[in-house]
Amino acid sequence: MATRLQILIPIAIAAVIVGVVGIMSIPSDSKLESVEFPKGTIKIDNIPLQVQVADTEPRRVRGLMFQDQLPYNQGMIFVFDKAGIYSLWMLNMQFSLDMIWFDHSGNIVHIEKNVPPCKTALETMACQSFTPDGEAIYILEVTSGFVDKFHITKDSKLSIISI
Repeated sequence: MATRLQILIPIAIAAVIVGVVGIMSIPSDSKLESVEFPKGTIKIDNIPLQVQVADTEPRRVRGLMFQDQLPYNQGMIFVFDKAGIYSLWMLNMQFSLDMIWFDHSGNIVHIEKNVPPCKTALETMACQSFTPDGEAIYILEVTSGFVDKFHITKDSKLSIISI
């Protein structure tokens, strides 16, 4: 009869091999560390912002994960190919955000303020996603407090300078 150790060692070795092969088979453009963001400039009302542009699936998946808090004149804009209901969550974020969804004309569809990060294992298990009231083609993430500081409302307007 095999001992517990004789059974567990081959299982552990197999698990390690499967894990290593799995990591090695991930396409390079999906790996978080390999994602680079183009830069752009937008305005909300008359407030200029330098933004990182998340316009591909790997960039949108990565988002602002693991980045330090941004100053109020910076953000990230998620750009989608077509209007839709797009949700965001705060997995591996390091700071709270304000999130603003825009339609193709630059009108605000939805605003979420002071969304907390999901950093710990317990927070990640219960990490909430945020879904807009209507279809959007752009989502802007900025440091929490931006919406209140600059009096952003549903009547505010997005202008794309360059992205």
